[in-house]
Amino acid sequence: MEKLADIGVVGLAVMGENLVLNMESKGFRVACYNRTVDKVDAFLAGRGQGKNLVGCRSLEELVASLEPPRRIMFMVRAGAAVDQLIDSLAPLLEPGDILVDGGNSSYHDTTRRCADLEKKGLLYVGAGVSGGEEGALHGPSIMPGGNAAAWPALQPILQAIAAKAADGAPCCEWLGPDGSGHFVKMVHNGIEYGDMQLICEAYQLLSQGLGMAAEEIQPIFADWNTRELDSYLIQITADILGHMDAETGKPTVDLILDTAGQKGTGKWTSQVGLDLGVAIPQIAEAVFARCLSAVKDERVAAKSYLLGPEGTFGKEGGANKGVNADKDAASFVKQLEKAVYAAKICSYAQGFQLLRTASMEYGWNLHFGDIARIWREGCIIRARFLGTITEAYETDPELANLMLAPYFREVLAGAQAAWRSVLSTAIGLGVPVPVLAASLSYYDGYRCERLPANLLQAQRDYFGAHTYERIDRPRGEFFHTNWTGTGGSTASSTYSV
Repeated sequence: MEKLADIGVVGLAVMGENLVLNMESKGFRVACYNRTVDKVDAFLAGRGQGKNLVGCRSLEELVASLEPPRRIMFMVRAGAAVDQLIDSLAPLLEPGDILVDGGNSSYHDTTRRCADLEKKGLLYVGAGVSGGEEGALHGPSIMPGGNAAAWPALQPILQAIAAKAADGAPCCEWLGPDGSGHFVKMVHNGIEYGDMQLICEAYQLLSQGLGMAAEEIQPIFADWNTRELDSYLIQITADILGHMDAETGKPTVDLILDTAGQKGTGKWTSQVGLDLGVAIPQIAEAVFARCLSAVKDERVAAKSYLLGPEGTFGKEGGANKGVNADKDAASFVKQLEKAVYAAKICSYAQGFQLLRTASMEYGWNLHFGDIARIWREGCIIRARFLGTITEAYETDPELANLMLAPYFREVLAGAQAAWRSVLSTAIGLGVPVPVLAASLSYYDGYRCERLPANLLQAQRDYFGAHTYERIDRPRGEFFHTNWTGTGGSTASSTYSV
């Protein structure tokens, strides 16, 4: 009798197909199914030919081909498609069987599905998978959370196929209950949005601000990738800038239309920041930057009407009359490297603040050192300094903000002059740097002992009797002032959303 499969995978698009090949290469027998059955046949006749795979042409056949307790991972589009698949699979399964959603589902949906399936005796896991096509094939970062009873059966497979850090540790660890895994993946993607936009702003400062060509900028990013900014996104940026279009001989990046797409996880992260009352301005600004890029025709038209500086760094001309003409380009590039690193630290600090608040709000008990550890390899935001973030949270698991860790405090202090100078230059040149600017505002706001919210509360109390707390009275006591002399003493109820 033929051996039953160790795990089943539903969905043979790019990620699903490569995960199947990854699992098979690690010694697992994999059953695969796709709603469009022709894809199963094409896969087995192509990349899957001669491998230890079981091609299934129905969900019934998939379930029958699996060793109990059945482990089924699906890589399908988030939303209704996941619910439809679960509705079709659940009646075919037995108590103790495991369903794993490896897509980018909303953590709210995952929480709901965990509860619903637990009532039927089924174990549900939301496992964020990051690394793109190459990661899925050679080793992604995997972020599982949900019904913990499923982990012993999943751990041998998921940790085997995950990327391995330099110390050999798999970039996959159990994170927590219900929607925690998909929440961590969502925040990962939000940080990814901020990182990408930050890099793009550095590129624009060099191209538009310094007037450098792509082939001149390429070695700068390649050089940055040898130091603290060493990361996957910096590496691929250097690769992109060095790529020439075969048809025209021009840099390929110069031929790409400047309108960015998005699939929603950055937007979700920004919305959750608002819902939980956590300041994540860099992630939100990165989302808004993509939205602004989408109105290309409006921006082209606005160029003729909205005036601004037109000069280039160190050169006379335009409204800026030679902004920073006393500086040389090489000095500016060094400053820019420090500014980008400082902004990157702030971005990750905001992401971990969101994780910290969600962990408390939902009772997940997330371990932030583990999260940083599984992001060290395989995922899109993998970077050298994630090892330092891991150490920071291992040293102080209750760290209130990543910026307060000794190493990051020192880096941010050392970057001050360069960080502020780069922003001053960008403003003088009229080069938009929303994420870079938001990073410094966040840093300055977090270190500000007294913000102008006292005036804001006075305004709210003036027009809406929303009350305020006083610095000379205990926290939790609220007061109202009859500002006009004609208002009453009745105050509005006190609450925060």
